[in-house]
Amino acid sequence: MVHAPARPPAGAPPVRINLYSDTQTRPTAAMKDAMMRAEVGDEQHGDDPTVHALCDRMAALMGKEAAMFLPSGTMCNVIAILTHCRKGDEVVAHETAHILTSEGGTHAALTGAQITPLKGPRGMFTADDVRAAIRPRTRYAPPQRLLEVEQTANIGGGAVWPLDQLNAVAAVAHEQGWATHMDGARLMNACVAAGIAPRDMVASYDSVWLDFTKGLGAPLGAVLCGSSEFIGEAWRWKQRLGGSLRQAGLSAAGCLYALDHHVDRLAEDHANAKALARGLAQIPGVVVEEPDTNLVFFDIRGTGQSVEQLQRTLLMQGVAVSGLGGRVRACTHLDVTAPMIEEATGLIRQALAA
Repeated sequence: MVHAPARPPAGAPPVRINLYSDTQTRPTAAMKDAMMRAEVGDEQHGDDPTVHALCDRMAALMGKEAAMFLPSGTMCNVIAILTHCRKGDEVVAHETAHILTSEGGTHAALTGAQITPLKGPRGMFTADDVRAAIRPRTRYAPPQRLLEVEQTANIGGGAVWPLDQLNAVAAVAHEQGWATHMDGARLMNACVAAGIAPRDMVASYDSVWLDFTKGLGAPLGAVLCGSSEFIGEAWRWKQRLGGSLRQAGLSAAGCLYALDHHVDRLAEDHANAKALARGLAQIPGVVVEEPDTNLVFFDIRGTGQSVEQLQRTLLMQGVAVSGLGGRVRACTHLDVTAPMIEEATGLIRQALAA
């Protein structure tokens, strides 16, 4: 039986320090104003000027020929793999990749592709790992079509793939005639942390998308980028999956505002994450992974408490964190300030001491 998302425990106050995820961000007043002033049309009919402006800007930012606006990042992954692959094809990805762990088995259900998991620290693998996964081209083996990476690697701790490593694994894939796809849910976090321009970060990848509903703070939307031919084929899957929109310029305007105002400030989230990690590391029994970006993972097994216990205790204090892979995850974003980090650290310390 599949259960609906859990509700807060009875008597819990409203969440005031939300470290659960950067998907919890609320659009700022200025972003909402930009959305209300957006010029709109029928996106499915091809006459929404704000959607066109966003897609043109994203294609240029990523160094690709074309782009397509979609409701969510997961839909970007689904449509990209449906476009790159046919039934029975194989996708090579990390064992903790979002497409394997968090998309409801949709690639098996809809694409009919199989995903072969690679191991590696912090959600990453090497060129040698990819070479070891190459199959002989016989009728007994599935056709290998696609290499997929996740930048940043979420379960890997919000880790940033080094550019040389990204290019090296893509080079092996291209040598084999495979396509390459980047799940760029938090791509701008990686670019800000590494000081690398987006087009350079994704140059070796045939398709890539950016999610605007995480650190960039928009209420809806992601943009998938690639060649003109790829995006043309992807549009058919967008239509088939019901992802075509109407006056989508309202949402696209929020994404454009985010590109103008919320990219450079991601460095503040990274600084808050490091401050949180430093505070957590001083709590007895807590093992903290040093964050690259805005995700702080910490193991509390040494305290004798479970992730669920800590979550419940904190919710009663108005603080939300998530659990992932047996660890606690705290995510910083534009709705979390430095004083909130200090207060949350103290409440976590109290909860674990109890």
